[in-house]
Amino acid sequence: MPPVEAPSLTEDQFQELYGLIQDADSVELKLSVPEADQRGTVARLGLDPLAAQIRQVFFFDTPDLALNAAGVVVRARRVQKKGDDSVVKLRPVVPGELPKTVRRSPSFGVEVDAMPGGFVCSGSLKGTLGTVDVLEVLAGKRPLTKLFSKEQREFYSAHAPKDVALGDLSVLGPIFVLKLRFRPAELERRIVAELWLYPDGSRILELSTKCAPLEAFQVAAESRAYLLGRGVDLSGEQQTKTKTALEFFSSEISSDQEFAKEAPA
Repeated sequence: MPPVEAPSLTEDQFQELYGLIQDADSVELKLSVPEADQRGTVARLGLDPLAAQIRQVFFFDTPDLALNAAGVVVRARRVQKKGDDSVVKLRPVVPGELPKTVRRSPSFGVEVDAMPGGFVCSGSLKGTLGTVDVLEVLAGKRPLTKLFSKEQREFYSAHAPKDVALGDLSVLGPIFVLKLRFRPAELERRIVAELWLYPDGSRILELSTKCAPLEAFQVAAESRAYLLGRGVDLSGEQQTKTKTALEFFSSEISSDQEFAKEAPA
């Protein structure tokens, strides 16, 4: 039986994608694997879970996800045997419309994420932290704003809703993540497998590879051929890790608030 075709872009979408790629710093090609096929995909790709790096991912937003609605993502991570990091991300963006001062920052990058049937261009302002900074904020020893540089705070203020202060955001997380990098001999480029483990037992397995904008379409064709050759399903419904995490924890906060209202005094 021939493989089921992955969703394709319309002509207008292709033209938009092509235009965004020209002004981006990098392109990340992504594929999320249906949960029912994840175990088989790991086996077919020869992945060893024990070689994966452990991460904890925390998002920050209001309980009703006001930042997400405004296209702003605020995140911090703890990474095994490395320092913590933080990011303030804006999406979607049109690279040519971003202020030149922001584009020139060495901490800022524009990336196009492309997946079967869709794409998004985002601008991210990243920050490097120490090994205990996130833990200290979660423990209440330091304010949330200390996870973000002055440049990040200014970027946040320029794009977040005016009534949503950075220091007042709720913690949405953590999500435990296993990240594994591998380089297939037949592809000759690195692929990243990320398994996001959500508190309700659900999982997202994402395969991705990054490349320079000018080689995006060639890399997409080569990666597609490799994955099809290994029997990986390219036709499944695509899930985004961030959206799934935000919606899960937002629902959890709403449930807790509703329970608090109904509890006897």
